Amino acid sequence: MPIMNPSREEIAEILQKAKRIAVVGLSNNPDRTSYMVAKAMKDAGYNIIPVNPTIEEWEGIPAVKSLKDIEGHIDIVNVFRRSEYLPEVAREFVQIDADVFWAQLGVVDEDVYEFLKEKGYTVVMDRCIKVEHALTKKS
Repeated sequence: MPIMNPSREEIAEILQKAKRIAVVGLSNNPDRTSYMVAKAMKDAGYNIIPVNPTIEEWEGIPAVKSLKDIEGHIDIVNVFRRSEYLPEVAREFVQIDADVFWAQLGVVDEDVYEFLKEKGYTVVMDRCIKVEHALTKKS
């Protein structure tokens, strides 16, 4: 099954409804793309939950080691890990029953896409959440 991302209108709706974004692979290094993208989303009003077992905190927010360590509902799981790690992240994603699985630009796995779609999840792959937010936000 080829990857079919939601339409730009659907992405706008997802981003308008979302409040909490768990960022898997979020770095506490300000020079890393994950840091810059998550910071932009935080500045846009989203509640960011850093998911990375190798850091203690990000922007003063305590990091968790895995998605299963997050309390409460997650609207979007935004993945900044290489494509080969997507199956592992997807299995954890299903266990926490978040709404949207979002793999960043350059991160793609057709089997993971099919696995999550068959379970009824919204899946976005190979798209930057910061770019999509900028393209879809209402002035």
